[in-house]
Amino acid sequence: MKSKHNSSGNRTRSTISIFVVIALCCFFYLLGAWQKSGFGKGDSIAFPVTKQTDCSKVFTDLNFETHHNIDEIVEPSEPKAKEFKPCDVKYADYTPCQEQDRAMKFPRENMIYRERHCPPEEEKLHCLIPARKGYMTPFPWPKGRDYVHYANVPYKSLTVEKAVQNWVQFQGNVFKFPGGGTMFPQGADAYINELASVIPISDGSVRTALDTGCGVASWGAYLLKRNVLAMSFAPRDNHEAQVQFALERGVPAVIGVLGSIRLPYPSRAFDMAQCSRCLIPWTANDGMYLKEVDRVLRPGGYWILSGPPINWKTYYKTWKRSKEDVQAEQRQIEALAESLCWEKKYEKGDMAIWKKKVNTKSCKSKSVNVCQTEDADDVWYKKMDTCVTPSPEVTNANEVAVGALKFPARLYAVPPRIANGLVDGVTTESYQEDNKLWKNHVNTYKRINKLIGTTRYRNVMDMNAGLGGFAAALESRKSWVMNVVPTIAKNTLGVIYERGLIGIYHDWCEGFSTYPRSYDLIHASGVFSLYKNECNLEDILLEMDRILRPEGAVIFRDEVDVLNKVRKIVGGMRWDAKIMDHEDGPLVPEKILVVVKQYWVASSGNSTSNDQ
Repeated sequence: MKSKHNSSGNRTRSTISIFVVIALCCFFYLLGAWQKSGFGKGDSIAFPVTKQTDCSKVFTDLNFETHHNIDEIVEPSEPKAKEFKPCDVKYADYTPCQEQDRAMKFPRENMIYRERHCPPEEEKLHCLIPARKGYMTPFPWPKGRDYVHYANVPYKSLTVEKAVQNWVQFQGNVFKFPGGGTMFPQGADAYINELASVIPISDGSVRTALDTGCGVASWGAYLLKRNVLAMSFAPRDNHEAQVQFALERGVPAVIGVLGSIRLPYPSRAFDMAQCSRCLIPWTANDGMYLKEVDRVLRPGGYWILSGPPINWKTYYKTWKRSKEDVQAEQRQIEALAESLCWEKKYEKGDMAIWKKKVNTKSCKSKSVNVCQTEDADDVWYKKMDTCVTPSPEVTNANEVAVGALKFPARLYAVPPRIANGLVDGVTTESYQEDNKLWKNHVNTYKRINKLIGTTRYRNVMDMNAGLGGFAAALESRKSWVMNVVPTIAKNTLGVIYERGLIGIYHDWCEGFSTYPRSYDLIHASGVFSLYKNECNLEDILLEMDRILRPEGAVIFRDEVDVLNKVRKIVGGMRWDAKIMDHEDGPLVPEKILVVVKQYWVASSGNSTSNDQ
């Protein structure tokens, strides 16, 4: 009897001990949130306890794999503060700041109506954008470059309009992209080979490129195998879904246009830029558009023009223009290029190539209309100007104004903007420390989610890119990263381009210039702390849901109190969420929240459901 009593007492004491350990663990977990320094008087107790008991086990593991045959959505067990309903299926391809109905209210002059025009607060949607019935995860790269599921982008018009130009073909339940374009119907590879006879594409000298009026972005798609990242853009116009096709293929692209507003890129960003029958009026408005290309083109960079007015002697009748008209247009372009300190390197058939001089000291003529602005990177909603953006000063005529490092060496070399002290608060030492930090963070992310670094996550976005450390640590042919520098954050986008990465300016209080379901993985470090006093966090999360693909993932990194607010909201968004400690332990107030967007699609009617 005594033995039985002692055994019972031991079990009781053991049970109490377990509860005490768990209570202590969770207490010190919360303590970490309260102690902003990350260290406190409880450290000596907290560390041994947390080694014994893993509080994170109260969360179920997330499933990152695709599984389109699931029958129903498993809702989170805890009550949601607010449940977001699905939007009507008519919004399946909703692009809030580039909607056709709103665009038609603005002037046609200088393509103003094709620029960003975001809805006022009272017109914002507060629902979840649905995928269409039959939606499938895009084909993995490199197959995805050439094939797209019809159900994901059900638009056939380009297969008819551009049939002879080899843009896209419809085959059964998929679209096939043969790699053609208006000016390269025989394929982008052959076109790029011709470029490579003049431009050093293969040796790492050219890493970043800009495609104005990109179509379905086959030029950018085929540059990727040569390790060149092209930022492609085209307006949302009569050629419906061209940018959507590009993103579905796994190629960097945004909705955009050369209009009246400056491009959302920093000065001296791109090593190469092209217009392949983009139909941009380069000589209009005192050459304003060519001067904007000059602003974003690095000294020593190349500009390619294929299409009108090049080879006008052959095509002027087809274009229904007079000899005098097209000849005058080409002469104006030649004069503009010379005034911008560009040297013509090549003209054959339908193509001409210019090279921007490596510095202004080597120019034959000096521009009389130099921009007086102190910040050529201050471009968000700023009017385009007809002045010429000056290049950095150099000491002699042979010095490259922005450095001459090739890729991949420039990925981790100290960028010129930092070396020259042009980024406030960033030194060579802090830049190198930032790189170490992000290598560590990305290693942690890969332990959390084994799919990171594989072709499953092809299109990746960093919502608050800083110096580009996340993208640099993730650098691989298997994926690309859209580095977003918020307009209210420190302006570091020029540094990101100097590293051989690509990105864009954006204000997260507004919709991003892309189609729904554009990205496989989104990284959001410090975004919600940055915007907590700027706009509604709910709106930012709904925008993230819009651009995230079904079964895509998001990694949040922020203060624990901010992430708790985020976690409460996403509980009503059909996202599965798990919060975990910082790499350095539970006492660090910064935490990691990982979510997976559930798979659900629109029903056959105007409402939505979980039907497959």
